[in-house]
Amino acid sequence: MEKSIRNMIIGLLILMVLVPLGLIATGETFGEWGNEEIEEKLGYVPSGLEELSSLWEKAPLPDYAFEGDESSRGAVIAYILSAMIGVLIGGGFLYFVGKRIAKD
Repeated sequence: MEKSIRNMIIGLLILMVLVPLGLIATGETFGEWGNEEIEEKLGYVPSGLEELSSLWEKAPLPDYAFEGDESSRGAVIAYILSAMIGVLIGGGFLYFVGKRIAKD
């Protein structure tokens, strides 16, 4: 394995482990607003966003938590799992797109 790829993987693993630090942050999370918060900030909810908001209600880990688990340990595990899922989906997509472009 190339050194640059190995370093990138190590960096991503470190970031995934550090993700739960957001649990101890105070204030609201930037960009993770529901329709209510957007309406409060903008005065209205854009129609396209309102139409797509039903997708968010059926998230596999809504609010980065397991259903019925209110413990901090469960929240930490859910945050790390969310980070892993995001990295796998995003990284997998970029890998396959990169392979496709490299063929052409």
